[in-house]
Amino acid sequence: MKGDTMRTRTLGRTGPAVSELGLGAMGMSPGAYGTPDRAESIATVHAALEAGVTLLDTGDFYAMGHNELLLAEALRGRDRDSYRLSVKFGVLRGPGPRFGGQDGRPEAVRNFLAYSLTRLGVDHIDVYRPARLDPKVPIEETVGAIKEMVDAGHVRHIGLSEVDAATIRRAHAVHPISDLQIEYSLISRAVEAEVLPTLRELGIGLTAYGVLGRGLISGHWSAGQSAPGDARGVHPRFSQGNVEHNLTLVEALRRVAREKDCTVAQLAIAWVAAQGDDIVPLVGARTRERLAEALPAVEVDLTADDLAEIEKAVPVGSARGDRYPSAFMAGLGVGN
Repeated sequence: MKGDTMRTRTLGRTGPAVSELGLGAMGMSPGAYGTPDRAESIATVHAALEAGVTLLDTGDFYAMGHNELLLAEALRGRDRDSYRLSVKFGVLRGPGPRFGGQDGRPEAVRNFLAYSLTRLGVDHIDVYRPARLDPKVPIEETVGAIKEMVDAGHVRHIGLSEVDAATIRRAHAVHPISDLQIEYSLISRAVEAEVLPTLRELGIGLTAYGVLGRGLISGHWSAGQSAPGDARGVHPRFSQGNVEHNLTLVEALRRVAREKDCTVAQLAIAWVAAQGDDIVPLVGARTRERLAEALPAVEVDLTADDLAEIEKAVPVGSARGDRYPSAFMAGLGVGN
């Protein structure tokens, strides 16, 4: 796929125009899905840009800044207007795998942003968003602080991540929200009940992460595959007893994919993209091989009959296990 064939979608009424697929960079840093290959990660970013992908998503807490530094290296020398950076902030970390909650205080917002701008080597962030809701700080204060950074030119648009419909309304009343980033896939559809209708009412876009269920519905996963350093080993959907059931859903999906002459991964990504032009799927490819498989998903045309067959293969609520370990579920705006 060449860059001139990638269509664009707009993140809500007020957000930027971006490629119809975005690239999520989390897996390119250690601590997520095992040990990545740095050179291959950078080559994958380059391949995505050359294919017309303009939306790059990261978080300042991904391997404690490692991910931002990696992207800075991959983007060095590129025209700043040729890509859009989406950055999540606020998750507190400790040495090792420890997480310490979320900090959404206004002074923390400015501090996190200063570090991200420096690590990324840019003068502005295109979409800046708290990664999770800080229960101790009203969302109005957090968004108000980002608004100050918008006014100062350091941030172009404000986004949210993993919050409920009421929080979206409160945030949007302070400053227009471009998009909500939240998990959305064939096996994670809780957003459809209340969150997605609220976004559409307010003219807010959705960037969907986890569109392949962290690889579970990619067509490449097998039971017992997790390696040391791969966080999926503690995710309930990958645990023994759950993963075997969930992989039967993948086999049902594979039968539909064969009829469409595409891969399981392409079908799963295309399904998310087909849920509306206001949705941009993020693919977490960390190799050029996986990226090359994901990109043609935008060319898979799903008819009403196709969507019905996919629904029969993977009915709503059919996956077993929560999408995060129990310690993390309480901080999410919606469930599975």
